[in-house]
Amino acid sequence: MRRKYTTLWRIIHTGIVNFIRNASLAIAAMAVMIVTLTIVLFSLIANATFANTINQITSKIDISVYLKDTVTPAQSSQLVAQLQKLPNTQSVTYLSKDQVLKNFIQQNANNQQLQSAADATSNPLPATIRIKPRDLNKINDIKAFLDKPAVTALESEPTSYNGSLKQAIDNITHATNVLREIGIIAVIVFAVVSALIIFNTIQMAIFNRRDEIQIMRLLGASTSYIRGPFIVESAIYGLLSAVISVLIVNSIFVAASSTLQATTFGLLDIGYAVTYFDHRFWKFLGMQLMVGILIGTVSSVIATRRYLKFKIK
Repeated sequence: MRRKYTTLWRIIHTGIVNFIRNASLAIAAMAVMIVTLTIVLFSLIANATFANTINQITSKIDISVYLKDTVTPAQSSQLVAQLQKLPNTQSVTYLSKDQVLKNFIQQNANNQQLQSAADATSNPLPATIRIKPRDLNKINDIKAFLDKPAVTALESEPTSYNGSLKQAIDNITHATNVLREIGIIAVIVFAVVSALIIFNTIQMAIFNRRDEIQIMRLLGASTSYIRGPFIVESAIYGLLSAVISVLIVNSIFVAASSTLQATTFGLLDIGYAVTYFDHRFWKFLGMQLMVGILIGTVSSVIATRRYLKFKIK
């Protein structure tokens, strides 16, 4: 057992020494891998931020049904029950005339003219039913129900639907989908490029050490012992690239939120993105380390299998 630990330590030590010796060759490989990992991380944070923005806007969208003063409590209760049974209904809230007036007064507490007008006249506001849909893309199902003659006969005026907010959500959703597709394509392209560069870097390292490798083979060194340092060297590429990519993303958010005093960047909520990143810092770091080391080691294994001309045991 002690011999195995000694061998493992020698492999790791040799890999570190080789990395230091080939630092100039590693710069290109690490640069591309840093770009790849940075795109991965930024795409994850951006998608989560867009999803949060969509949820915030969605929570503000509802459909308001204004009832005639002649509608009885039994009729309004029946209508509420029917709306609650619709598949796309998340919640239904009934507000009486008095509740609507009270809410109106609270919302316009700073407007003395409206306050005086409300006190001087009888309550002109109708009882209201507010409906929150589950899926905005299926909101026409609710509107189709509200357009039935039996329902419109109970309404004092046409149903109120805030379509501008839905349009904003559609725009953000479209931007999120485009960003996700671009991010996936960019990650694939840069991952392939970084793997090829690491592949060529290991190939050059093997070529430079061909005499040393030949001597090791003649002395009976095992396949894993010869290949091990190259895998360790590539894993270091991935490890350092992962750490640098996380630091780059962190620096971008710090600059945007502090130096530039920005709260949003286009559709991206900088405040939420910073909080989301900070709360999951170690999780993101672990993910980046895993992806970076995986790309490096897989590339190294393929390179050594192809260019080290010895039997694989």
